[in-house]
Amino acid sequence: MGRRALPKIDPTVDFSRHLGFVEELSQPFDPQSLFDQPRDLELEVGSGKGHFVLTHSEKHPERNFLGNEIARKYARFAAYRLAKQDRENARIISGDGLRLFREFLPSECAVGVHVYFPDPWWKERHRRRRVIQPGFVSDLQRVLKAGGIFHFWTDVEQYFEETCQVFEQEVGWSKPVLVSEPESLHDMDYRTHFERRMRKNGHDVFRAQFTRR
Repeated sequence: MGRRALPKIDPTVDFSRHLGFVEELSQPFDPQSLFDQPRDLELEVGSGKGHFVLTHSEKHPERNFLGNEIARKYARFAAYRLAKQDRENARIISGDGLRLFREFLPSECAVGVHVYFPDPWWKERHRRRRVIQPGFVSDLQRVLKAGGIFHFWTDVEQYFEETCQVFEQEVGWSKPVLVSEPESLHDMDYRTHFERRMRKNGHDVFRAQFTRR
């Protein structure tokens, strides 16, 4: 099932403050410079339409949220949604998330990182494109503060098991904590649009948290 067409963006809404681009970053880069106030920072890789960043920035005004989305049209739409809600503690940055972590994010800048339903890249020759690989896990460990949490959800059990194996082979991480299915009373309670679709169609979702020591 493909993605539905995005709703039209109101041209009168200025979302330029809510949208940045990886290719326009320079070093040194301070992610707190994107926000009006410095707060504990949470990062999301693969924000899609921005549902998680939108809902959690409202639930947690004491934190800043920076979402990353490689697809420019989805990044623009996510930033537009944030601007419409005057969400000053949330921003979207478009571009290669692996490059963002590898080249620009400073050490120990985040208390949480979220990756929800990444593309499993089924074919063996495509697996190098997966988000979860040893190089990214090393970058995660550097970017997260001690005690920071990496949240990983997928509907692909094989990908979930392989992800847990990758973390077990890396030093500096606690054992994965499996997360039970959260209660969802209405559509905004789901972390992503994809999670909502999976659960409403009766598909399993596999969830774990990994804590940086």
